[in-house]
Amino acid sequence: MQAITKGKSITCHSWNADGSKCAFCPNNNDVIIAAKQGTAWKVEAVLKQHDSVVTGIDWDRINNRIVTCSQDRNAYVWTCEKGEWKPVLVILRINRAATHVKWSPKGDKFAVASGAKVVSVCHFEEENDWWVSKHVKKHRSTVTRIAWHPNNQLLATASTDFKARIFNCAIREVDGRQIETAWGKKKPFDEPLCEFDCAGWVQGIAFSPSGNRLAFVGHDSTVSVAECHDGGEPTVTVCKMKLLPMMDCLFLDESKIVVAGHDCAPYLVALTGPETWKVVKCLDEKKAPAAAKTASATQAAMKMFQDSATKGTTDSAKLAGDVATKHQNTITDIEVYKRNASMVTEFTTSGLDGEIFWWK
Repeated sequence: MQAITKGKSITCHSWNADGSKCAFCPNNNDVIIAAKQGTAWKVEAVLKQHDSVVTGIDWDRINNRIVTCSQDRNAYVWTCEKGEWKPVLVILRINRAATHVKWSPKGDKFAVASGAKVVSVCHFEEENDWWVSKHVKKHRSTVTRIAWHPNNQLLATASTDFKARIFNCAIREVDGRQIETAWGKKKPFDEPLCEFDCAGWVQGIAFSPSGNRLAFVGHDSTVSVAECHDGGEPTVTVCKMKLLPMMDCLFLDESKIVVAGHDCAPYLVALTGPETWKVVKCLDEKKAPAAAKTASATQAAMKMFQDSATKGTTDSAKLAGDVATKHQNTITDIEVYKRNASMVTEFTTSGLDGEIFWWK
């Protein structure tokens, strides 16, 4: 796929059910679908409907549908008919850019985050043959990312108002009766069951496979893990990292989380003791840095300032050449590639360097 993505910043990406096709956005208003043919990847289709940069893509692995959202404040549901992808417009009723989109686990509804301080929860209305939306409005700033609970009803949101929240997003026409969980008592649609504080913008959020843990990463270089308890208040453990801020996170299983972001590499955060989460290792094998050239003190100082601004580091090993990781720029998206029962066995990362990497 490197030949297809090379030189293009990747905004977001998603995989079909068997991992043979990938939909991604090269930081413009197009969505490219690449299919694996032998050992090579070739462009199978280009979805052109949005008017601005596509900010979210999610592939419904159950019904083989793709949902996309964009800075143009619209979302489309794409279905493949006789080899051609057909779009259906979704009326989100937002006045700011959409930022992220995710199908629910059953694939019967999806949620779209936005800069309008709301999340549009959408489901298909058979009577009128269109997608309708209900708003979750309890945010005070942009909603950056969202994550569905495994029960198909709860939705977690990450926001730049320094909070992570869990909402009841059960829709009677789709879900039937609301399911009560350990996260709190039943509440009406749009009412938060839980709110968790962060000392910075919340950039990424994810539920564990059981749904009893919620991880979120903040712009203060922290990973926070909230855990629910039957009959009690959720507890929150904060892991402070000596790294640049992370942009996304993903549970591999109940005790392991992958985080990635401005440090250009994925890191493994694991449960090492009772309510103790730590960064245990970097999953990227660092490349040997190129030999540094002799420079004057003034030139070295200027180089350090430039690299601090453009690469986010003053590490002398990194000043000699490229960033010493596979990704050469910020990682913006982590997606599941293969899952075995309740464990993620392979995942992929994409970033502003235009690369997609597989990790086992």
